[in-house]
Amino acid sequence: MGDRTRKPWQPHTLWSKLQTQTQHGLATGALRSIDTDYEVVPDSGVAFIVRILTNLNRKAQARKVQRQKKTNPFLPYDQDLYVTDITDTHVCLLNKFNIVDHHFLIVTRGFESQLNWLTLDDFEALHHCLTDVAGLFFYNGGPAAGASQPHKHLQVIPGQSMDLPIETAIQATKFVDEMGQSPYLPYGHKIIRLAPGNNAKQWLKHYRRLLSSLDIDDPTGQWRGPQRCAYNLLGTRNWMMVVPRCQDDYLGISVNSLGFAGSLLVKNKTQMDQLKKIGPMTLLKQVAQAI
Repeated sequence: MGDRTRKPWQPHTLWSKLQTQTQHGLATGALRSIDTDYEVVPDSGVAFIVRILTNLNRKAQARKVQRQKKTNPFLPYDQDLYVTDITDTHVCLLNKFNIVDHHFLIVTRGFESQLNWLTLDDFEALHHCLTDVAGLFFYNGGPAAGASQPHKHLQVIPGQSMDLPIETAIQATKFVDEMGQSPYLPYGHKIIRLAPGNNAKQWLKHYRRLLSSLDIDDPTGQWRGPQRCAYNLLGTRNWMMVVPRCQDDYLGISVNSLGFAGSLLVKNKTQMDQLKKIGPMTLLKQVAQAI
């Protein structure tokens, strides 16, 4: 595990720390990037990026070992993947099996369940990171939403000038009181606009408002303990979206939050051909709750 040296949060340094730790992780072998090829598959006005994983077995084998040993990769975390402390409650780690460079995780320092509601502490840590580094953030709320680890963690894929496939659908959304649904998306979802000056408390309020609008909020109003149903949360500095889920996969193709951003993963050419036949939007419609 190495030295448990702590790195305090310093504003405006996250990007350089991500680059430095990525080089270190690759040099030590702790960071095990997954090789992919990709194709662009247009559907309903969205140009989906569909990646074919060429060494998925490496990730599957690691997860199998974790299940057998019942290990938690975040507690303790691998020091070679540790980027920095974010707050007293959260740390920043590199995603061990990354497909996109500098993909990082926002992980609770102590164990909290991935099935629990997101809290102000979670949004404080997320706000810190996105203030420093623009990108796509996402949260897979439970196994049926693509979560592979039970320890609570948000994820961020940096992109200083990011052009997400889903932005086409976001731009087509008609907002009423800052909230709306995109006519491009044939499944249950809600999108809310974020103002540049929004703080973490406002992000938390928007998150809860999205859940309430989809009737998957906490009926007690306490927002403690486990969520009511699986969902995906994703967004940028400018918008936030929630998609309630009904299942993890369709035709053996698993979908997490990235799928709803327009980025899908298939294991082989057979799955790629299946996906092209039915269309990415049909896949998403099958794993999300109906409108």
